[in-house]
Amino acid sequence: MTHLQAGLSPETLEKARLELNENPDTLHQDIQEVRDMVITRPDIGFLRTDDAFILRFLRARKFNHFEAFRLLAQYFEYRQQNLDMFKNFKATDPGIKQGLKDGFPGVLSNLDHFGRKILVLFAANWDQSRYTLVDILRAILLSLEAMIEDPELQVNGFVLIIDWSNFTFKQASKLTPSMLRLAIEGLQDSFPARFGGIHFVNQPWYIHALYTVIRPFLKEKTRKRIFLHGNNLNSLHQLIHPEILPSEFGGMLPPYDMGTWARTLLDHEYDDESEYNVETYSMPTKEVEKDLSPKAMKRSQSVVDPGVLKHNDKNEEENLQPLLSLD
Repeated sequence: MTHLQAGLSPETLEKARLELNENPDTLHQDIQEVRDMVITRPDIGFLRTDDAFILRFLRARKFNHFEAFRLLAQYFEYRQQNLDMFKNFKATDPGIKQGLKDGFPGVLSNLDHFGRKILVLFAANWDQSRYTLVDILRAILLSLEAMIEDPELQVNGFVLIIDWSNFTFKQASKLTPSMLRLAIEGLQDSFPARFGGIHFVNQPWYIHALYTVIRPFLKEKTRKRIFLHGNNLNSLHQLIHPEILPSEFGGMLPPYDMGTWARTLLDHEYDDESEYNVETYSMPTKEVEKDLSPKAMKRSQSVVDPGVLKHNDKNEEENLQPLLSLD
């Protein structure tokens, strides 16, 4: 075992070997082979290429060097293409802070039986007057950045449960093609996390319709890990034991405290109140948000050639149209 594996339990070390092809004897060579590819993408600013950072991308792609580098490149390219999203990218940013305090995301204290961290989202908690969907995405990405520092989670991964109870048609109408693509690129294509399952519960018909729209643009592996439970919590419990779930999901624990994870990130600044104009960052600027229509969405984007995530000027008006119309 090398110092890079020092944070792993014996069980997780064995899991990394069997499931991710992680070999302590070749670990430094694996990392260097990914690092050597950086020169092939001079258009991207690789702000970090240290061993520990590259290792999380190798783990996310089961030590396939090329796929790990592609993910690394997309990670930084996504941030270059969406610069406004990552300005003041910290928990005390007013929009991120508001989202965190409303449970975007919530993080359960117990791991599941595979050692995965469980994230929960209560969609109806979104207060459109106080922060935007982009703020919610930023809060989720910031939270993942904090959690992915844990080497155990780099190997074991995450599970996401989204409760759509009381999520209104009006709220759903804000899920434009541009917003959906921004989320798909940020979470599926550009972040070094292993998602073992994404569970929808209590989803209304219009959320099912939205999923039908975006499903063709998800990777096959992602599609296989999305479960639509509806009101059937028994099917959820077959995959995630009720002993570790709060009562909102039919679990045996007390109701989830929405501020739990926010207090972890914000500490003494949790109770500090600051003014936030929700219009200051409602969606990516025109410079960033170009050609985000479903027509431009690809199931898997390569970074072998420069500029694959760059957008052109077509269909800009279409991108801002809701997939669900209130008219």
